[in-house]
Amino acid sequence: MCGIHLIWGKGANEESLSTLMKDAQHRGPDQDARVSPWPGIWIGVNRLKILHPGPEADQPFWSTEGNHLLVWNGEIYNFLDLRNLLLKMGIDLFTQSDTEVLMHWLKTFGSAGLEKLEGMFSLFFVDLTSQNVLVARDPNGEKPLYYHQTPESLILSSESRGIAKLIQSDFDFKEVEYFHYFRTPQPGKTFFKGVKEWKAGRFSLIRDQSAFRWDDIFTKVSKEKEPSHSGFLELLKDSVLNQFHADVPIGMLLSGGADSTLLYSLWYEETGVTLPAFTIQHDAQYQRKYSDAKAVDKLGKKLPLEANFVPVNQQIFKENWQEYLKNLDYPVGDSASFLTWLIGKEAKKSVKVLVSGAGADELWGGYRRHQAFQSYLNNKDLSLAIAPLLAKLPFGRSWKKTFEGIQQDPQLTFWNFSALENPPQDLFMDYERIFRSNLSSLKQALDFDRQVYLVQDVLKIQDNALMAHGVEGRSPYLDSNMLQFWKQVQKEEYLLGKKWIRKSLRERELGWVADRKKLGFGLPLLEWFSRKDDFSNWVFSTVKDFSKTYQKELPPATLALCQQPENHVKSHFLSIYNFFLLAEWLKLQKP
Repeated sequence: MCGIHLIWGKGANEESLSTLMKDAQHRGPDQDARVSPWPGIWIGVNRLKILHPGPEADQPFWSTEGNHLLVWNGEIYNFLDLRNLLLKMGIDLFTQSDTEVLMHWLKTFGSAGLEKLEGMFSLFFVDLTSQNVLVARDPNGEKPLYYHQTPESLILSSESRGIAKLIQSDFDFKEVEYFHYFRTPQPGKTFFKGVKEWKAGRFSLIRDQSAFRWDDIFTKVSKEKEPSHSGFLELLKDSVLNQFHADVPIGMLLSGGADSTLLYSLWYEETGVTLPAFTIQHDAQYQRKYSDAKAVDKLGKKLPLEANFVPVNQQIFKENWQEYLKNLDYPVGDSASFLTWLIGKEAKKSVKVLVSGAGADELWGGYRRHQAFQSYLNNKDLSLAIAPLLAKLPFGRSWKKTFEGIQQDPQLTFWNFSALENPPQDLFMDYERIFRSNLSSLKQALDFDRQVYLVQDVLKIQDNALMAHGVEGRSPYLDSNMLQFWKQVQKEEYLLGKKWIRKSLRERELGWVADRKKLGFGLPLLEWFSRKDDFSNWVFSTVKDFSKTYQKELPPATLALCQQPENHVKSHFLSIYNFFLLAEWLKLQKP
């Protein structure tokens, strides 16, 4: 797990590379290095040592003959299988690291070898003889990569803010409208003008810094596993055993919910080894609703674990807020980011890897919008007929939003369901291309969430918040074999409500976990904002000042909300926090 950086063409020098590396030092505090393979290109790395922490696996990792080098960020979970294949081919290997395996694998097979990789990664593989660079990012986007391109230069980095500083980029107010509805900039963009996100699952063999061609990492659909509960469980066990492996201490982000509990249960069942588990603990007055700590405490009576409860309240929030803001690459409108950061701050005292249940909801239909969308698909004609009438009745904001979001086009309907508010339809063209028309309507929706919400929000949060403390995050549900298995599942009954996850819990006498009501991971914002105390006054005044300062730049809907946030607490408390976050982060961007 690392930070990786490349500058090619105009402005490529050691000083510029150092700017990128300095801003990403937290990503790899264990080792850093920089190299210029040939005139006009500089490459650097900040390394976090997880597998083979000795200096033999330091980066850049050179081939023995000195004409190839690898700089990368991530983990290859099937590296032992690949290693054995390389040994059978007569290739000498001198370390036990996945870095050396990846180097020789790409040297031998080139970009065609990417489809065999099982793991998370962003990478630069350099061929000095041909003077080209293979750049790739894993299919799920677990590891970040950003770039800036002009006819004269190409800059790549694990974080966007270093690139923005290097090119003196301005804040892009066009992205505020997307942030308002979807919590993030539009897919492929950042809040910095000219800084883009390298698309998940894409690679390019770059021979000239001024141009590159996109290609998708092709993965074959395996026919070895039947889409059944037993097949699902077997794959998940394999993934757990692979991803819980490290040469440094490892722990879990444990919420007491279905996804993380099943992972820990399988780990303990297979190994009998207890692990540190880290869980947010809210003030006593909120623990009935925000009950993760109570659930983990109850779980500890069934499964041995090393529980670490990380407290959060308004005072702790204030004390850590500025440090948290400074660690942000750019804001994601989700208070889970702060909580994950807070856990990372505590966890780094004892572990260097944290495993989470990320990806389970997106693949296996765990969100309420998935259930609502399936109901719409099953009763489309009736839904279209009565939705306009129901929207006029006093059902409450969430129901009104759902009814008003129902459209003739299923893709547009789910797009509305996935937003905080129903967005203006002219924004849909920026998302429409993401839907894969070769899938069923339900699978299109799940896959849309995997590509957008998971990559832009959940995984961005996990990477940014944990790497701020030099802690690696892992997500077994996103194992490449699990994703291929998901592609084979045709019966929609298995794609909703995380049925196989819940069934696996019940088989392990953890039915009470399977039946726990799902509550999003976040701060008690509604409760905090409703108290009308110094904390809510601080938030509201910040948001109001934001609306005054940027009155001409903000979209009308954003301006209306931010001018009087106290009038929108019950219906828009999530958005109020999001614009508080954006306003506070923007203050730090000013020279």
